[in-house]
Amino acid sequence: MPRPRKTLVSLDATPYYHCVSRCVRRAFLCGEDSHSGRSFEHRRRWIENRLLEVAAVFAIDIAAYAIMSNHYHVVLHIDGDKGDTWSAEEVAERWMRLYHGDLLSQRFVRGELLTKAERKAVQKRIAEWRERLKSISWFMRSINEPIARKANREDCVTGHFWEGRFRSQALLDEQALAACLAYVDLNPIRAGMAKTPESSDYTSVKRRIEQALTTLLPNRIDQQPGVLMPFAGNPGEPMPKGLPFRLSDYLELVDWSGRIIREDKRGSIPENIPDILQRLSIDARNWIYLTRSFESPFKHLVGAAHNIRSACEALGKCWAHGINQCERLFSSG
Repeated sequence: MPRPRKTLVSLDATPYYHCVSRCVRRAFLCGEDSHSGRSFEHRRRWIENRLLEVAAVFAIDIAAYAIMSNHYHVVLHIDGDKGDTWSAEEVAERWMRLYHGDLLSQRFVRGELLTKAERKAVQKRIAEWRERLKSISWFMRSINEPIARKANREDCVTGHFWEGRFRSQALLDEQALAACLAYVDLNPIRAGMAKTPESSDYTSVKRRIEQALTTLLPNRIDQQPGVLMPFAGNPGEPMPKGLPFRLSDYLELVDWSGRIIREDKRGSIPENIPDILQRLSIDARNWIYLTRSFESPFKHLVGAAHNIRSACEALGKCWAHGINQCERLFSSG
């Protein structure tokens, strides 16, 4: 029986999560369905627009995304501190960008005078909304429900559009984070939908590359796409908010990995291995496997074995599926 989502998410363990939502019907989410001959390519834009719209409301950053033919991937960063700093008015205003709220909350947002009992009721509701705006479950729900309704209307059907639960994996350290980011960004290449990262439509890596080509200082946080979590550089003190790598190093790594995938030579690793792999202490052959098959070896927790054991303790779990694989793959040995 699946574990409740709240038992799989712990900000004490990590703020980074890889989520995947898959279409439950044979009819495609996006792209062209060879069975029916219909094209659903426009739905990829639906997903991307909604993803970015929801991220602008929640205390959750998008680190990577890729929208495929019958599923999509997204790597999320929960910014709990950001959500805690919002005023009651801002929480209500944000929530009501996506949901109507009730008459009482609408009156509160308009600044109307409320009785003591009404203010107490509103504050209780806002406290609930504040927690929801930091929840990956509500984040994914806010994307999937409108898309399902819209797709069902277009298909003239009713019933489930998505699988009952989206899949989530906690990324416990830099090694797991980097491998998952690259896995997501290289999904279209591995699936044969694109030949290069810069030509892979509806992905975060294409958006980052397009922005990088317009500036002389692509590694600067303020020169990166505002809708995505920026690459802040290598860890240091003080560490600005952002992914703990340089953008140029990451793009070099994705380009290198993508070339290996397209060559389809499992045992062939070029000599010019990117330096970032050495800093992450990941063997090049392990890295190629991870960027091809990140989902299959692991379940909910991904990272070095000692980080998984710590996360299990924090989550009250006795054991984690895939820990032996993590011990083998996230090492330079």
